[in-house]
Amino acid sequence: MRFEMLTKPIFMYKDRKQAPQALQDAAYKVAAADAYVVVSGEYNHSIPPALSNMIDHFGGSSYAWKPSAIVCYSPGIFGGMRAAMQLRCMLGELGCLSVSNIFGIPKVHEAIDEEGIPKDHHMESGAKKLIDQLDWHAQAMKRQREEGIPK
Repeated sequence: MRFEMLTKPIFMYKDRKQAPQALQDAAYKVAAADAYVVVSGEYNHSIPPALSNMIDHFGGSSYAWKPSAIVCYSPGIFGGMRAAMQLRCMLGELGCLSVSNIFGIPKVHEAIDEEGIPKDHHMESGAKKLIDQLDWHAQAMKRQREEGIPK
């Protein structure tokens, strides 16, 4: 999703139809999803402010009882893991538990060639492991949501 820095969350509009159309569209997509893949670089050893801002603009109920997967990257050797650890906490507080696997991409500038082809088998095997976990959790949590969520 691409939109300007948000200043008023969707849930702060008494009539959501008064919210900017891009925000309404994004809110629909967030609520309709059965799972989320959160892709993040690392900004000052943390979550980039724009990503945090975007996540904050949709109520926790939009994410609740749905799994997430974290993909992180950085130019350094840690592959964005410091941001990933903070994202895991943030997503958990929203009720959007992350799967156990985190797909980190260290030295991202060396990870793919100029055509976008991975230079290392880790790129494909790591992504597959993450998506397989997320898919399993998404299907299980969807079945449980259909049966009813705790009050």
